[in-house]
Amino acid sequence: MSEPNPLVALGRLRRDAPKTVAGFRRWRTIIDTDGAVPARIKRLFVACAATVKGYEEMALRELQAAREAGLTEAEAGAAVAILSSVRGEGAALRFHGLFGEVYPDGAEVEAGNEDILVEPGTAEANFLHYFGTMPPSLGKLFEVKPLGADAYYLMREGTLSGTALGPVHAELLLVTVLAADYSEWASVHIKGARKAGASEEAIAEAVICAVPPAGLSAWVIGATAMDA
Repeated sequence: MSEPNPLVALGRLRRDAPKTVAGFRRWRTIIDTDGAVPARIKRLFVACAATVKGYEEMALRELQAAREAGLTEAEAGAAVAILSSVRGEGAALRFHGLFGEVYPDGAEVEAGNEDILVEPGTAEANFLHYFGTMPPSLGKLFEVKPLGADAYYLMREGTLSGTALGPVHAELLLVTVLAADYSEWASVHIKGARKAGASEEAIAEAVICAVPPAGLSAWVIGATAMDA
């Protein structure tokens, strides 16, 4: 049978490591079929993790497949904001370039450029509500550079509350990207995903989306974070 994935299509891998191919197919079955998270969203998660890892060919392939599975322009475009926060300007711009190839009619958007006022106490209240206690890193911002605390609050809110993906899928996308980077901070957004209403199965699927771009270690990191 023909293989849609270039890794499992490799004759050398099929010959030398058929169990690896069989295992990889099973991961892909979880990702490519609707489960606790829709397949179109999981393909977006893989595309974002691949973008961050620098695998642009893979990211483009996954984003195209996500569109074919029904991912809307707004859902795909939401990843630009999310990647801006979790992995910075370079990752966001790289993804935006791929987004423009897959959704050419949505790449350029006219929008205003007005600033947003942050009322005193708003950022602190937001952090305490989300984290339960003030993280030392954010407490340090309030101590030495309060404007930075406002900046952190605005970007965090723009990532988690202001996109077409909604809070649950935004949190799960962050889980995928952080697991793919082998980051212990995946636990923060696993907790955020739970608070937003994600099931344990949905969290597991988000971690599994990190396996194609980052290997089995991504599952180990993510599963450990699930129990943190």
